[in-house]
Amino acid sequence: MPARTGAEFLDRLARTRAHVEIQGETLAGGMASHPAFRNVVRSYAELFDMQHDPAHRGVLTYPSPLTGDPVATSFLIPRTAADLTKRRQAFKLWADRSLGMLGRTGDYLNSALMALASAADWFGQADAAFSRNIVGYYQKVREEDLLCTHTLIPPQANRALAGSQQAGGALMAHVVREDDNGIVVRGARMLATIGPFADELLVLPSTVLRGTPEDKPYSFAFAVPSDARGLRYIAREPLDYGRSHFDHPLGSRFDESDAVVVFDDVHVPYERCFTLGDPELCNGFYTQTHAIEHMTHQVVARTTAKTEFILGLVSLLVEAIGIGQFQHVQADMTEIITTLETLRAFGRAAEADASLNSYGVFTPAWAPLNAARNLYPKLYQRFPEILRKLGASGLMATPTEADVTGPAAADIDTYLQAATLTGAERVRLFRLVWDTCISAFASRQALYEYYFFGDPVRMAGAYVASYDKSPYAGRVRDFLNRS
Repeated sequence: MPARTGAEFLDRLARTRAHVEIQGETLAGGMASHPAFRNVVRSYAELFDMQHDPAHRGVLTYPSPLTGDPVATSFLIPRTAADLTKRRQAFKLWADRSLGMLGRTGDYLNSALMALASAADWFGQADAAFSRNIVGYYQKVREEDLLCTHTLIPPQANRALAGSQQAGGALMAHVVREDDNGIVVRGARMLATIGPFADELLVLPSTVLRGTPEDKPYSFAFAVPSDARGLRYIAREPLDYGRSHFDHPLGSRFDESDAVVVFDDVHVPYERCFTLGDPELCNGFYTQTHAIEHMTHQVVARTTAKTEFILGLVSLLVEAIGIGQFQHVQADMTEIITTLETLRAFGRAAEADASLNSYGVFTPAWAPLNAARNLYPKLYQRFPEILRKLGASGLMATPTEADVTGPAAADIDTYLQAATLTGAERVRLFRLVWDTCISAFASRQALYEYYFFGDPVRMAGAYVASYDKSPYAGRVRDFLNRS
């Protein structure tokens, strides 16, 4: 099957029977029509449709190496600088469609699978079957254009203990037994964003594992269908309240459900396993395969799109209420502009300094991407703050669409007009600002960006430890030793 259309995505979803617990309701399928998911599902369907739009398909697809049919560019193994550029252009097209608000679009994990399959020999260190498995799975997802999500971390029960020590090791997903055909997994994992409507769930390593016998049951990487027997999702409260696009312009379109994943003796066939019982391989899963570079390449394209949206939104807000002449407003806008240009510079540097890795994959430079992923989680927190400050009390006076079109329409036109907008236009703009900086959806976005790659404090520690500071320390030491 070539790159899917939105209708094909929805059709497969209609036949999927994922087990989802949400707000006291148990679902066994029907995600495409359920109020908690139907709008974001349609936003995802629009992305699939873009692959067939004559204006975009040349960027969003390329010929499959197996069939010649068009498949998503996010699966393209880059061999040249032009390939890397095309991948970034495809990332950006999708990110622009959602204003960067959809963080788990398929291109993120497609990029990981591309890199992992390209490093098949690395998986073969433990068993040649793992090498075949990762390549076969990558090809399956590419040819069927499947939407994947993933789960990484143990439940947040007692952070003072390793996952393998919590509740006697029973909480964290682990292998309880093996048979002739595969493994059986029990326990739970966090946090499968879009899990309830994804096609596939990747269960991948995250936390650093010690090389002890106790860690072996927690050392694995595998994939299962989202409706695998024994697999349950416990979804958070939806932030799409069924309101109009006017009232909740972002939440009504882009609320990606987050879910805890429970494995109730889920059987995973061996052909879907990529590594088993090897903590050392799990610890090198992203770095040794260079998956982290390609995943972060996609993230920088998305966060660039998101920052462009924030700049555009602030520009309209400032213009609407006539505050552009104030220096503190200009300083806030400068902060957003410099963040945007910093992201663009990181992305450009990563591509300019790209090189072939040991697996023959043209790989973006890690240093600028690593800087971006450490910086943006903190920088994004300023954007809602700036919007709140500039919108001020106007964000407290945001009537709904029913008011704009109802008996209050004349008052709104008279008293809520702006310097450049009618009352109705001003309310529409301020509803968007509100949904970007104040609403529950906005708060989830800020939290999501902050922890996207993990705890920023732990990331900072790893960043400092991995960064080669010796040339600079040596230069200062030489200066101190000058006579």
